[in-house]
Amino acid sequence: MDIAIDHDKCIGAGQCAFVAPEVFDQGDDGLALLLVDRPAAAHVSAVREAAESCPMSAISVADDPERTA
Repeated sequence: MDIAIDHDKCIGAGQCAFVAPEVFDQGDDGLALLLVDRPAAAHVSAVREAAESCPMSAISVADDPERTA
């Protein structure tokens, strides 16, 4: 799973850090911060939920073709 944060869209709502604290945090500027490059399998569902709950759609998630093949 590849995760990207568009910091131009992020408004620092913090939903991502609330839903998936093992993967997201907020930086000193309040914007989303990615804590891991690739989440553990146990966190994949929470990462998807975090992306869906972002009010600005600033988080994008793509499946890793090597893991799904």
